[in-house]
Amino acid sequence: MSTVLIATDVDRVHDEVDAAIGGDHELVRLHAGAEVRAAVLEHDPVLVVLDLQIGNMGGMATCLDLRLEQRADRLPDQRVVMLLDRSADEWLAAQAEADAWLVKPIDPLALRRTVADLLANQPT
Repeated sequence: MSTVLIATDVDRVHDEVDAAIGGDHELVRLHAGAEVRAAVLEHDPVLVVLDLQIGNMGGMATCLDLRLEQRADRLPDQRVVMLLDRSADEWLAAQAEADAWLVKPIDPLALRRTVADLLANQPT
């Protein structure tokens, strides 16, 4: 079973993601954006799901950190889905180089479809 990291400090968001994709993937929950880099190295996930609002290192900063580390060849490439608070945040997700984003509340079918599409297009 493939691993998906989810970084959120909100139980409801974790539960919604788990309900949508938890049966197909092993979810590893992180409560802070600062934990993501080490968790990527430890778990080698197929996908990282970032809540835009996570503690003092939010989803945008975390996504940018992942992209910088990938370009420096210190992390493997990751697919990233960002969970946004409002549609106006889509610009932030694009600037952070997220592969996809969804506006909360999470539509479980849209999340399943987004994850399936991203993983189908993942290089081997």
